Amino acid sequence: MSFPDGPLTIVPLKVPSDALPFVWHVPGSKSITNRALPLAALSEGTTILKGVLHSDDTRYMREALAEMGIKITDIDATTLKVEGGRSRLRAPKKELFIGNSGTTVRFLTAFAALVPGKVTLVGDEHMQKRPILDLVLGLRQLGVQIECESGCPPLTIHGGKLPGGKVTMPGDKSSQYFSALLMAAQCAEGDLTVEATGELVSRPYIDITLSMMRDFGADVSGDAASRGESSFTIPARGAYRARQYVIEPDASSASYAFATAAATGIPIHVPGLSGGALQGDYQFTELLAQIGCEVKELPGETRITKVRPLSAIDVDMFHISDTVMTLAALAPLCDGKTTIRNVYNIRLKETDRLQATVNELRRLGQKVESGNDWLSIEPAPVTPDVVRSYSDHRMAMSFAILGLARVGVQIETPSCVAKTYPTFWDDLRKLYQHCGQATPF
Repeated sequence: MSFPDGPLTIVPLKVPSDALPFVWHVPGSKSITNRALPLAALSEGTTILKGVLHSDDTRYMREALAEMGIKITDIDATTLKVEGGRSRLRAPKKELFIGNSGTTVRFLTAFAALVPGKVTLVGDEHMQKRPILDLVLGLRQLGVQIECESGCPPLTIHGGKLPGGKVTMPGDKSSQYFSALLMAAQCAEGDLTVEATGELVSRPYIDITLSMMRDFGADVSGDAASRGESSFTIPARGAYRARQYVIEPDASSASYAFATAAATGIPIHVPGLSGGALQGDYQFTELLAQIGCEVKELPGETRITKVRPLSAIDVDMFHISDTVMTLAALAPLCDGKTTIRNVYNIRLKETDRLQATVNELRRLGQKVESGNDWLSIEPAPVTPDVVRSYSDHRMAMSFAILGLARVGVQIETPSCVAKTYPTFWDDLRKLYQHCGQATPF
């Protein structure tokens, strides 16, 4: 489903008193898909990936790996066959364009150290403002030659081998720097230790990486994740093991489905995600339970039902920062001041998400205070206006949820959701239809 560049009007959802729960099928995880692809690429043999997300970010990853010699073919709409192995890797014949995909540029920066020859990664105008210097300096500690003039993409990696040793990087900017090195470490020339200085941001994403590496045959200590370590040693094994791997639905994207239940009162059931989810952003359901929802975790499904008027919350979201905008968009519907703390790292995402969230809440008439790593929202009547998306998929989807509950919300450049959730607007149309309401777009 495509949309013009102009604003998209979100009409409040009218939920019938006898409405049945809406089953919201969330597409596969971007975070897991964009880890599974390079892990499969470094696995000797044929890997089958099921539940794959097809989006801008995963397309950039897939196309880049193909340019570096990995054969990837479609089996069906959500299943890929990846024929991988170190022997397949070759230098690409052209620069690799990775759009504004942070996972792609960071994971491939370390991956490219294993590719014989020169690999140049270039992005769009937004990517050229996203820092990657900490990862570049980390790889340089091992002797990898990298050109990166501005500290942001573009950058050129001169690869062929990844030496073993020890890398120390600040932990407060992006967990993806660490995931990139950890995934490549299996194929290093010797054992590789990766250590964070300071608190490691978005730690649940490191746990995803370690768990997936283990699934693909890496020698990762079984309790490394549970102990919350910030130093990891990966023994060099030369390759991962090819296998069949199932990708669970995207927990960050599911936050919009879960938040819809809180915003509108319609019960939402999300198949494929439950208490055993690999992704840390599933913890967003715990916040919904605190503000007024009942959360039922069933085998293979989560059910969210609003059971009382929404109340404000004061919460540290350091480890689930991709859901900050989702909670912020619910704040105008809550009774009292909502405060979100310890989220400086969202300033380093697709846009400065902290400032963008403050700007757009104020545009909609909300009373907002903020600091370097926090914001507080005191609800007020919504002033109709066009919400700027800053070409950021999560800004567009989060504020769309507010529009389901309040009149006057329009979303600028709705097409930006293609980055991680191309069918988001299709799923909202299904929700309107489920409630017997004319589809507004």
